[in-house]
Amino acid sequence: MKDAMTRRCLDTLFPPGRLPLMAAPMFLVSGPELAIACAKAGVVGSFPSPNARNVELLDAWLEEVTAALGDVPDAAPWALNMIVHSTYDRFDRELELIMKYQPRIVSTALGSPARVLEHVHSYGGIVMADVVTPTLARKAVDSGADALILVTHGAGGHTGYYNPFAFIAEVRQFWSGPLGLAGCITSGRDIRAAQLMGADFVVAGTRFISTVESMASATYRDLVVQSHIEDLVESKAVSGVLANWLKPSLEAAGIDVFANREDKPIDFSGDISAGKKAWKDVWSAGQGLGAIDCVSTVGEMVRQLEREYFDTLEKEQVQVSALLDGWRVSAA
Repeated sequence: MKDAMTRRCLDTLFPPGRLPLMAAPMFLVSGPELAIACAKAGVVGSFPSPNARNVELLDAWLEEVTAALGDVPDAAPWALNMIVHSTYDRFDRELELIMKYQPRIVSTALGSPARVLEHVHSYGGIVMADVVTPTLARKAVDSGADALILVTHGAGGHTGYYNPFAFIAEVRQFWSGPLGLAGCITSGRDIRAAQLMGADFVVAGTRFISTVESMASATYRDLVVQSHIEDLVESKAVSGVLANWLKPSLEAAGIDVFANREDKPIDFSGDISAGKKAWKDVWSAGQGLGAIDCVSTVGEMVRQLEREYFDTLEKEQVQVSALLDGWRVSAA
Protein backbone atom coordinates (compact mmCIF):
# COMPACT_ATOMS: atom_id res chain seq x y z
CA MET A 1 0.00 0.00 0.00
CA LYS A 2 2.78 2.43 0.95
CA ASP A 3 4.66 1.73 -2.28
CA ALA A 4 1.49 2.41 -4.28
CA MET A 5 0.94 5.71 -2.43
CA THR A 6 4.57 6.67 -3.07
CA ARG A 7 4.18 5.94 -6.77
CA ARG A 8 0.99 8.01 -6.99
CA CYS A 9 2.70 10.90 -5.23
CA LEU A 10 5.69 10.82 -7.58
CA ASP A 11 3.56 10.41 -10.70
CA THR A 12 1.53 13.46 -9.65
CA LEU A 13 4.62 15.61 -9.18
CA PHE A 14 6.80 14.15 -11.92
CA PRO A 15 4.68 12.39 -14.56
CA PRO A 16 6.36 9.74 -16.74
CA GLY A 17 8.15 11.34 -19.68
CA ARG A 18 9.07 14.48 -17.76
CA LEU A 19 12.23 15.35 -15.91
CA PRO A 20 12.12 14.42 -12.21
CA LEU A 21 13.29 17.96 -11.44
CA MET A 22 12.31 20.66 -9.00
CA ALA A 23 13.80 24.15 -9.04
CA ALA A 24 15.12 24.99 -5.59
CA PRO A 25 13.51 27.84 -3.67
CA MET A 26 16.51 30.19 -3.56
CA PHE A 27 16.66 33.18 -1.24
CA LEU A 28 16.50 36.46 -3.19
CA VAL A 29 16.69 34.53 -6.48
CA SER A 30 13.42 32.60 -6.90
CA GLY A 31 10.22 34.57 -7.44
CA PRO A 32 6.88 34.26 -9.20
CA GLU A 33 8.35 34.72 -12.69
CA LEU A 34 10.83 31.88 -12.19
CA ALA A 35 8.24 29.56 -10.61
CA ILE A 36 5.77 30.20 -13.44
CA ALA A 37 8.40 29.67 -16.15
CA CYS A 38 9.47 26.38 -14.55
CA ALA A 39 5.91 25.06 -14.28
CA LYS A 40 5.19 25.99 -17.90
CA ALA A 41 8.41 24.26 -18.99
CA GLY A 42 7.28 21.06 -17.26
CA VAL A 43 9.36 21.07 -14.08
CA VAL A 44 8.31 21.90 -10.55
CA GLY A 45 8.84 25.59 -9.81
CA SER A 46 9.17 27.11 -6.36
CA PHE A 47 10.07 30.18 -4.37
CA PRO A 48 10.68 30.88 -0.67
CA SER A 49 8.11 33.02 1.10
CA PRO A 50 10.71 35.42 2.64
CA ASN A 51 11.61 36.67 -0.86
CA ALA A 52 8.48 38.80 -0.63
CA ARG A 53 9.45 41.71 1.60
CA ASN A 54 6.13 41.58 3.44
CA VAL A 55 3.05 39.39 3.76
CA GLU A 56 1.00 41.69 1.53
CA LEU A 57 3.46 41.24 -1.33
CA LEU A 58 3.53 37.49 -0.72
CA ASP A 59 -0.26 37.48 -1.05
CA ALA A 60 0.07 39.22 -4.42
CA TRP A 61 2.77 36.80 -5.57
CA LEU A 62 0.68 33.76 -4.68
CA GLU A 63 -2.29 35.23 -6.52
CA GLU A 64 -0.06 35.91 -9.55
CA VAL A 65 1.26 32.34 -9.71
CA THR A 66 -2.16 30.82 -9.17
CA ALA A 67 -3.71 32.94 -11.91
CA ALA A 68 -0.87 32.41 -14.39
CA LEU A 69 -0.96 28.63 -14.13
CA GLY A 70 -4.66 28.08 -13.59
CA ASP A 71 -5.49 27.75 -17.30
CA VAL A 72 -2.31 25.91 -18.38
CA PRO A 73 -3.34 22.25 -18.69
CA ASP A 74 0.16 20.78 -18.92
CA ALA A 75 1.78 22.96 -16.27
CA ALA A 76 3.82 21.19 -13.61
CA PRO A 77 2.97 21.80 -9.94
CA TRP A 78 4.59 24.65 -8.02
CA ALA A 79 5.83 24.81 -4.46
CA LEU A 80 6.01 27.40 -1.71
CA ASN A 81 8.95 27.09 0.65
CA MET A 82 8.52 28.17 4.27
CA ILE A 83 11.01 28.81 7.03
CA VAL A 84 9.77 26.95 10.09
CA HIS A 85 12.56 28.08 12.44
CA SER A 86 11.24 29.46 15.74
CA THR A 87 12.75 32.92 15.10
CA TYR A 88 10.76 33.43 11.88
CA ASP A 89 8.01 35.81 12.97
CA ARG A 90 5.89 35.76 9.78
CA PHE A 91 5.06 32.07 10.10
CA ASP A 92 1.45 32.35 11.31
CA ARG A 93 0.45 34.94 8.71
CA GLU A 94 2.06 32.92 5.93
CA LEU A 95 0.22 29.83 7.07
CA GLU A 96 -3.04 31.71 6.53
CA LEU A 97 -1.98 32.40 2.93
CA ILE A 98 -1.18 28.73 2.41
CA MET A 99 -4.73 27.87 3.36
CA LYS A 100 -6.01 30.60 1.03
CA TYR A 101 -4.06 29.55 -2.08
CA GLN A 102 -3.46 25.87 -1.30
CA PRO A 103 -0.24 25.21 -3.24
CA ARG A 104 0.15 21.59 -4.29
CA ILE A 105 3.52 21.41 -2.55
CA VAL A 106 4.82 23.11 0.58
CA SER A 107 8.47 22.57 1.38
CA THR A 108 9.95 23.41 4.76
CA ALA A 109 13.41 24.53 5.78
CA LEU A 110 15.31 25.11 9.01
CA GLY A 111 12.96 23.23 11.30
CA SER A 112 10.34 20.53 11.67
CA PRO A 113 7.62 20.18 9.00
CA ALA A 114 5.19 19.30 11.79
CA ARG A 115 4.18 22.97 12.03
CA VAL A 116 2.50 22.87 8.61
CA LEU A 117 1.51 19.25 8.10
CA GLU A 118 -2.05 19.31 9.43
CA HIS A 119 -2.93 22.42 7.43
CA VAL A 120 -1.44 21.28 4.12
CA HIS A 121 -2.84 17.77 4.43
CA SER A 122 -6.31 19.21 5.13
CA TYR A 123 -6.61 20.28 1.46
CA GLY A 124 -4.68 17.34 -0.01
CA GLY A 125 -1.32 19.07 -0.37
CA ILE A 126 2.12 17.49 -0.10
CA VAL A 127 4.77 18.48 2.44
CA MET A 128 8.45 18.10 1.58
CA ALA A 129 11.11 18.55 4.25
CA ASP A 130 14.65 19.77 3.58
CA VAL A 131 17.08 17.84 5.79
CA VAL A 132 20.86 17.92 6.15
CA THR A 133 21.44 14.90 8.43
CA PRO A 134 19.98 11.40 8.89
CA THR A 135 18.79 12.45 12.35
CA LEU A 136 16.75 15.31 10.91
CA ALA A 137 15.47 12.97 8.19
CA ARG A 138 14.19 10.56 10.84
CA LYS A 139 12.49 13.40 12.70
CA ALA A 140 10.81 14.59 9.51
CA VAL A 141 9.59 11.06 8.76
CA ASP A 142 8.29 10.64 12.31
CA SER A 143 6.42 13.95 12.03
CA GLY A 144 4.60 12.72 8.90
CA ALA A 145 6.43 14.44 6.02
CA ASP A 146 5.37 13.16 2.60
CA ALA A 147 8.79 13.54 0.97
CA LEU A 148 12.36 14.23 1.99
CA ILE A 149 14.90 16.43 0.23
CA LEU A 150 18.45 15.54 1.20
CA VAL A 151 20.66 18.62 1.05
CA THR A 152 24.17 17.32 0.47
CA HIS A 153 27.67 18.73 0.69
CA GLY A 154 28.37 21.23 -2.06
CA ALA A 155 24.81 22.49 -2.36
CA GLY A 156 24.38 26.20 -2.97
CA GLY A 157 23.03 28.56 -0.34
CA HIS A 158 22.48 26.68 2.90
CA THR A 159 24.52 23.57 2.26
CA GLY A 160 24.79 20.09 3.72
CA TYR A 161 27.55 18.05 5.32
CA TYR A 162 27.46 14.63 3.70
CA ASN A 163 28.39 12.87 0.49
CA PRO A 164 25.25 12.02 -1.53
CA PHE A 165 26.18 8.33 -1.92
CA ALA A 166 26.44 7.83 1.84
CA PHE A 167 23.53 10.10 2.74
CA ILE A 168 21.06 8.43 0.38
CA ALA A 169 22.18 4.93 1.38
CA GLU A 170 21.69 5.62 5.08
CA VAL A 171 18.31 7.33 4.72
CA ARG A 172 17.04 4.56 2.43
CA GLN A 173 17.49 2.13 5.32
CA PHE A 174 14.49 3.68 7.07
CA TRP A 175 12.64 5.63 4.35
CA SER A 176 11.14 4.11 1.19
CA GLY A 177 9.00 7.12 0.30
CA PRO A 178 9.66 9.95 -2.16
CA LEU A 179 13.25 11.12 -1.88
CA GLY A 180 14.84 14.16 -3.49
CA LEU A 181 18.51 15.00 -3.79
CA ALA A 182 19.88 18.55 -3.69
CA GLY A 183 23.46 19.55 -4.37
CA CYS A 184 25.47 20.09 -7.57
CA ILE A 185 22.74 19.12 -10.05
CA THR A 186 23.70 20.93 -13.25
CA SER A 187 23.12 18.46 -16.10
CA GLY A 188 20.75 15.77 -17.29
CA ARG A 189 23.46 13.23 -16.49
CA ASP A 190 23.43 14.41 -12.87
CA ILE A 191 19.67 13.83 -12.67
CA ARG A 192 20.01 10.27 -13.91
CA ALA A 193 22.98 9.63 -11.62
CA ALA A 194 20.89 10.72 -8.63
CA GLN A 195 18.21 8.19 -9.58
CA LEU A 196 20.79 5.42 -9.83
CA MET A 197 21.97 6.29 -6.31
CA GLY A 198 18.44 5.84 -4.99
CA ALA A 199 16.81 9.26 -5.28
CA ASP A 200 13.42 9.67 -6.99
CA PHE A 201 13.90 13.28 -8.06
CA VAL A 202 16.38 16.12 -7.80
CA VAL A 203 16.26 19.71 -6.61
CA ALA A 204 18.52 22.08 -8.56
CA GLY A 205 19.30 25.62 -7.51
CA THR A 206 22.47 27.11 -8.96
CA ARG A 207 21.53 25.99 -12.48
CA PHE A 208 18.49 28.30 -12.29
CA ILE A 209 20.35 31.39 -11.01
CA SER A 210 21.68 32.06 -14.51
CA THR A 211 18.22 32.09 -16.10
CA VAL A 212 16.73 35.38 -17.23
CA GLU A 213 13.55 34.72 -15.21
CA SER A 214 15.41 34.60 -11.89
CA MET A 215 15.48 37.56 -9.53
CA ALA A 216 19.29 37.55 -9.62
CA SER A 217 20.91 40.69 -10.96
CA ALA A 218 22.72 40.57 -14.28
CA THR A 219 26.01 40.88 -12.37
CA TYR A 220 25.12 37.89 -10.18
CA ARG A 221 24.12 35.78 -13.19
CA ASP A 222 27.31 36.63 -15.04
CA LEU A 223 29.42 35.85 -11.96
CA VAL A 224 27.85 32.38 -11.73
CA VAL A 225 28.70 31.75 -15.40
CA GLN A 226 32.28 32.98 -14.94
CA SER A 227 33.01 31.21 -11.64
CA HIS A 228 34.29 27.75 -10.74
CA ILE A 229 34.27 25.52 -7.71
CA GLU A 230 37.38 27.18 -6.26
CA ASP A 231 35.63 30.55 -6.26
CA LEU A 232 33.37 29.45 -3.40
CA VAL A 233 33.78 29.86 0.36
CA GLU A 234 31.89 27.67 2.82
CA SER A 235 31.00 29.56 5.98
CA LYS A 236 28.42 30.27 8.70
CA ALA A 237 29.65 33.86 9.04
CA VAL A 238 26.94 35.44 6.87
CA SER A 239 23.64 33.95 8.04
CA GLY A 240 24.56 31.71 10.95
CA VAL A 241 23.83 28.64 8.82
CA LEU A 242 26.54 26.84 6.83
CA ALA A 243 26.41 28.01 3.22
CA ASN A 244 28.54 28.36 0.08
CA TRP A 245 29.29 31.95 -0.96
CA LEU A 246 30.93 33.48 -4.02
CA LYS A 247 34.23 35.05 -2.96
CA PRO A 248 33.88 38.26 -5.04
CA SER A 249 30.54 39.07 -3.40
CA LEU A 250 32.02 38.54 0.09
CA GLU A 251 34.92 40.82 -0.76
CA ALA A 252 32.62 43.51 -2.16
CA ALA A 253 30.55 43.40 1.04
CA GLY A 254 33.66 43.63 3.23
CA ILE A 255 33.08 40.25 4.84
CA ASP A 256 36.21 38.33 5.85
CA VAL A 257 34.98 34.90 6.88
CA PHE A 258 38.52 33.85 7.74
CA ALA A 259 39.14 36.71 10.15
CA ASN A 260 36.05 35.89 12.23
CA ARG A 261 35.45 32.18 12.63
CA GLU A 262 32.97 32.47 15.52
CA ASP A 263 29.56 31.03 14.75
CA LYS A 264 26.90 33.66 14.11
CA PRO A 265 23.57 33.01 15.90
CA ILE A 266 20.71 31.99 13.64
CA ASP A 267 18.11 34.75 13.48
CA PHE A 268 15.37 34.92 10.85
CA SER A 269 13.24 37.54 12.57
CA GLY A 270 12.31 40.86 10.95
CA ASP A 271 12.63 41.80 7.29
CA ILE A 272 15.33 39.41 6.07
CA SER A 273 14.84 40.24 2.39
CA ALA A 274 15.40 44.00 2.59
CA GLY A 275 16.29 44.85 6.17
CA LYS A 276 19.62 46.03 7.53
CA LYS A 277 20.87 42.47 8.05
CA ALA A 278 19.83 41.38 4.57
CA TRP A 279 22.16 39.21 2.51
CA LYS A 280 21.04 40.63 -0.82
CA ASP A 281 24.56 41.70 -1.82
CA VAL A 282 26.29 38.50 -0.72
CA TRP A 283 25.67 35.82 -3.29
CA SER A 284 25.63 32.07 -2.91
CA ALA A 285 26.07 29.21 -5.36
CA GLY A 286 26.70 25.49 -5.35
CA GLN A 287 29.83 23.58 -6.27
CA GLY A 288 28.36 22.58 -9.64
CA LEU A 289 28.60 26.11 -11.03
CA GLY A 290 31.73 25.29 -13.05
CA ALA A 291 29.54 23.42 -15.57
CA ILE A 292 27.31 26.46 -16.24
CA ASP A 293 28.52 28.36 -19.30
CA CYS A 294 25.76 30.79 -20.29
CA VAL A 295 22.69 32.77 -19.29
CA SER A 296 19.51 31.34 -20.82
CA THR A 297 15.75 31.22 -20.41
CA VAL A 298 14.21 28.54 -18.22
CA GLY A 299 12.66 26.91 -21.28
CA GLU A 300 16.01 26.68 -23.09
CA MET A 301 17.73 25.31 -20.04
CA VAL A 302 15.06 22.68 -19.34
CA ARG A 303 15.16 21.52 -22.98
CA GLN A 304 18.93 21.10 -22.67
CA LEU A 305 18.56 19.07 -19.47
CA GLU A 306 15.93 16.90 -21.16
CA ARG A 307 18.24 16.17 -24.10
CA GLU A 308 21.08 15.28 -21.75
CA TYR A 309 18.87 13.14 -19.51
CA PHE A 310 17.22 11.08 -22.24
CA ASP A 311 20.51 10.75 -24.14
CA THR A 312 22.01 9.34 -20.95
CA LEU A 313 19.14 6.85 -20.66
CA GLU A 314 19.69 5.67 -24.24
CA LYS A 315 23.43 5.22 -23.69
CA GLU A 316 22.73 3.42 -20.44
CA GLN A 317 20.44 0.94 -22.18
CA VAL A 318 23.09 0.22 -24.81
CA GLN A 319 25.76 -0.27 -22.14
CA VAL A 320 23.56 -2.55 -20.05
CA SER A 321 22.70 -4.63 -23.12
CA ALA A 322 26.40 -5.00 -23.98
CA LEU A 323 27.29 -5.96 -20.41
CA LEU A 324 24.52 -8.57 -20.30
CA ASP A 325 25.65 -10.02 -23.63
CA GLY A 326 29.21 -10.25 -22.30
CA TRP A 327 28.02 -11.89 -19.09
CA ARG A 328 25.96 -14.49 -21.01
CA VAL A 329 28.98 -15.36 -23.18
CA SER A 330 31.27 -15.75 -20.17
CA ALA A 331 28.64 -17.73 -18.23
CA ALA A 332 28.22 -20.13 -21.14
